[in-house]
Parts: sequence; structure tokens; C-alpha cells
Amino acid sequence: MIPQETPHIGHLIKEELARQERTVTWLARKLCCSRQNVYHLFECQWVNMEILSRLCDILDCNFFKVYSDEWENKRVTNGT
Repeated sequence: MIPQETPHIGHLIKEELARQERTVTWLARKLCCSRQNVYHLFECQWVNMEILSRLCDILDCNFFKVYSDEWENKRVTNGT
């Protein structure tokens, strides 16, 4: 069986931002940070829970579900 990779949260955030047709500048303003920090966020494999929670609120998207679904899939795959 091929192991599944952990979702890359930065890429998912970038995809959601594009799906909503929002700009990096818009997200930077909402996060009170620079555009450079947002671009850095897109490259992050992991994001701290506080920031992820803020992103969920700002983008109205449950990014935590990605990890919950991954965990559930691993349980099913491993038979636990």
C-alpha cells in the first residue's frame, strides 16, 4: 500500500484564496501582516493552530477538517 502524504496546508490555503478570488494583499490585511509573510505561509507544510484558526475564520473554510479526514483515513487503513 502506498502511504499518503500529509496535506500541505500552505498549498491548500493558497488554493482556497484563489478559489475565492481573493488577493494576497487582502489576506495580508486580514492577518495584519505583510504580503511577504503570506507568501511564506503558502510554503509552510505546517501552521500553528492559532494562525490556522484565524485563517479558517477569515476564509470561512475549515482547514482543520483536512487533518481530521486524514486521521480518519489512517485509522480505517490501519484497521484501528
